[in-house]
Amino acid sequence: MASDPYAWSWNAEALVAIPAISLAYLLALRRYPANAWRTFCFASAVVLLLAVTITPLETIALEYLLSIHLLQNVVLAEWAPALVVLAIPPALAATLPRVPAVPALLLWVVNYGVWHLPWAYDAALRNPHTLLHLEHALYFATGVLLWWPIVHGRHSPGSKAGYLFAAFALASPIGLLLALIPEPIYDFYADAPKELWGLEPLVDQQIAGVTMSLEQATIFFAAFALFFARFLREQDTVKDE
Repeated sequence: MASDPYAWSWNAEALVAIPAISLAYLLALRRYPANAWRTFCFASAVVLLLAVTITPLETIALEYLLSIHLLQNVVLAEWAPALVVLAIPPALAATLPRVPAVPALLLWVVNYGVWHLPWAYDAALRNPHTLLHLEHALYFATGVLLWWPIVHGRHSPGSKAGYLFAAFALASPIGLLLALIPEPIYDFYADAPKELWGLEPLVDQQIAGVTMSLEQATIFFAAFALFFARFLREQDTVKDE
């Protein structure tokens, strides 16, 4: 029997993992102070993480709607990691191991793709106290690796623009497939309650695919445009010299 879709969720991620990450960041700031903007980025990441792990979004994602679960996934794999990496002061980042760009990108893409395979997706949802926590932890960890070379790497703007384009090109087929496949591919959601918001599994899946595609196009294109513009300015400077 499904839970109340608007019930709040008290789980290990919200009660243990997020406070632990927050404590680690606050302790690091004692030695490596961050400016107000970086502190705001970290606070925003914490708010997003709590929003998708403790509020009714968690219950709806894990028992009712694929579209809400994919929203949770992009927060865990893309938005929150990006904000956390932005929040790290350069002085602190300089003390940490460098993250090679290509392995970081491949780890993120492979992890993202594997967890969206039907058997893995359904297995995680049917084991919310074990596999699902592992899935979420890997989303976040590989997300941090994905954004690290962009924020703290020493690569040229052109290289960073290419990296972001590759990330979008490799990840975008998932959303497109979900939007175009003519039948539900996740048994867990095909068997889920249908009464929530009147969304049938196929419609829910199509909304999920379109939403994921638009979200990735927005976040990766915005970052790509930023670094591509810097690359063009560099080229103009070289020509003027």
